[in-house]
Amino acid sequence: MPVRTPPVDDTTTAPRTAPAATTEPATRVPPSAPAPSLPSLTGLRWMAALLVFGLHVRNFGYFGGTGGHIMTWAFDAGGTGVSFFFILSGFVLMWTARPNDRTLSFWRRRIARIFPVHLVTAGIALLMVYTPPHLAKPTAAEGLANVLLVHSWRQSWWQTLNPVSWSLACEAFFYAAFPLMVVVLRRLGPRASAALAGASVLAVLVLARADAHDWVSQSLYSLPAARLPEFVLGAATARLVRLERWRGPGLEASLALAIIGYFLVPQITDGGYPATACTLIGFALLIPAAAVADLRGLPSLWRHRRLVRLGELSFAFYMVHLLVLRAGTSLLGNSPHFGLPTAVVTTAIAFGLSLALSWVLYEAVERPARRLLLRGRRSSRTQRAPMAARPEPIAPTREAPAAAPD
Repeated sequence: MPVRTPPVDDTTTAPRTAPAATTEPATRVPPSAPAPSLPSLTGLRWMAALLVFGLHVRNFGYFGGTGGHIMTWAFDAGGTGVSFFFILSGFVLMWTARPNDRTLSFWRRRIARIFPVHLVTAGIALLMVYTPPHLAKPTAAEGLANVLLVHSWRQSWWQTLNPVSWSLACEAFFYAAFPLMVVVLRRLGPRASAALAGASVLAVLVLARADAHDWVSQSLYSLPAARLPEFVLGAATARLVRLERWRGPGLEASLALAIIGYFLVPQITDGGYPATACTLIGFALLIPAAAVADLRGLPSLWRHRRLVRLGELSFAFYMVHLLVLRAGTSLLGNSPHFGLPTAVVTTAIAFGLSLALSWVLYEAVERPARRLLLRGRRSSRTQRAPMAARPEPIAPTREAPAAAPD
């Protein structure tokens, strides 16, 4: 059964203290000011990562009988987590975009964000090719395409090595296009930004219909160009929030719409790209609603410090959890269909091991590698600061962690 997984994404980190609750509008953020942090988006990202984990547990067949039916009901649409991450990535990158930022500097930050963990997990996957349960051995061309994050452009290569990295290939395409995109978006007013958001929704609906009716020669689920409208939708909504012209529903109503869309998926489609059409509106409303809640200091469950911490680990968790599940097949066999108690214990062990390894990846690979790769740039910026006519506009003090998948 094909494994469907989401990408990486960026989210902003939590402030040291939560803002006081208020119903007053958020203070206007000048275009040149640092973007305020939005911790609720980090917490939401963790919940989306859990949907993907649940989908893969379902796909590996740990649960049999009634447990299997429950897992199908709860996580059959878990692949839509990929859409959430793509929309979130567009929102956060647009929200934290730096005025007068150089293209090479932006790309350097993106490489520092995703490549260290990607290379380490690709190396682990390569080792698993030669050890039980023996993953499919890639050709040299497939392996190189995976390392360079271009493998998702070819349908037969999209799950090379660590299968979840297909979403990073989509993100890499978004990053390549973003410097030009941000120039255009910054020139758009509220009406044009809203029109762009509407056009992005329409593009997804058209592509979903084309994919469902096989009007195209390959599946659009993993094709980076087909996932671009979701990223653009997130960026357009971020522009509206930045301009204080977002008029969507509140956090509770948006969450309800997202949940309705999620459980609507099995009623309309068997999954894949068409499922995106069911959850697109709910996700596109939920993300800015959470951002506005943070900006105005409104109550938000997703701002809880433990959820934010888990959200920081979500990229590493996303990148390693499928390798853990695949390694487990050497002990459990394919589709073991356990009874409910054994399946729950097995899933808890896989989850705990994945979470522990994600902590190791985050603390030993993701953070130190990012500091190392960006050290020279930060040092030179510090040396230039006294000579600058005005402070360089920057994003939040602490860089946003990459989303699973950024």
